[in-house]
Amino acid sequence: MVAIDQNVFYIVIAAIVVVGLIISLMQWRKVREAQTNVEFLTKQAELKKIELVERDLESKRMMNDIVLPKDQQENLTNIRENTSNLMHKAGYLHGEINERVNRLEAKTEYIKLQKLLMDIEEKEKELENKSKGGKK
Repeated sequence: MVAIDQNVFYIVIAAIVVVGLIISLMQWRKVREAQTNVEFLTKQAELKKIELVERDLESKRMMNDIVLPKDQQENLTNIRENTSNLMHKAGYLHGEINERVNRLEAKTEYIKLQKLLMDIEEKEKELENKSKGGKK
């Protein structure tokens, strides 16, 4: 009777081990598939980047091959300068906005902390008054 119970125990343990192995193999397979997918997507992204750079180089080469009249060249130069100036102004305004938001957040936090400190001081005074009143 003990031998049968012991054999059943070993069979149950073996079944648990087999199920565990199957589950771990399935998880390992999923991980390998995910790694393969990630590698594939990474290579696709690299190919896209290379393609974009090639297109950019091709368009720049084509632009250099085209000879524009002097007035059109000056017009393009003026447009580029204006665009550059606008980008600098936009960058400055973006920075100023960020700094003002940071200052506003700091002021708000400071006011909240001051209010909290006053509340704590009031509660301390109340407790001191209660403790003095209770001792009398």
